[in-house]
Amino acid sequence: MHRRLRGFSLYELLLSLTLIAILVGLGVPAFSGITARARISAEINALFHALHVARKESVVRRQIVVLCPSVDGQRCAGGRDWSSGWIMFNDRDHDWPPQRRSGEPLLLTHIVADSVKITANRGTFTLRSTQKRATNGTLIVCDRAGRVASKALVVSYTGRPRVATETTRGEPYRCAD
Repeated sequence: MHRRLRGFSLYELLLSLTLIAILVGLGVPAFSGITARARISAEINALFHALHVARKESVVRRQIVVLCPSVDGQRCAGGRDWSSGWIMFNDRDHDWPPQRRSGEPLLLTHIVADSVKITANRGTFTLRSTQKRATNGTLIVCDRAGRVASKALVVSYTGRPRVATETTRGEPYRCAD
């Protein structure tokens, strides 16, 4: 009686492994692009939310509310690199440039994902309820690996943000090196 062996031949095994390797090779870059887009969207949404909260808090408190880059989550870092994170605080002493001092309430902190870079053309965004106008400017959010297109959060003089993918000249936004 002949017993039939079940299993794969070496040829079938190599062919199957080759097909799996090709499929994984095609799928991983696509998945990394999806992940990068999701991280950029998450950071844009966090900034968008922070600006709306800052506008609301400035009206409710009838005081100046500042959004600035921060490395430690307590003080403004200065400069225009927002890649470490940012803080929002009530600027009671109206100093310039705004700097959080003891006694000034910290309203919000945020830490940015390591794979994302954020640059701005302003060191701070100041929102005022009734005095003067808010700081306008642009925050550009990029993937550090360059896998996906950058997005920008453009803030108007009224403090209202909008998301954009191109400048007014039709050029894509790019993070400074």
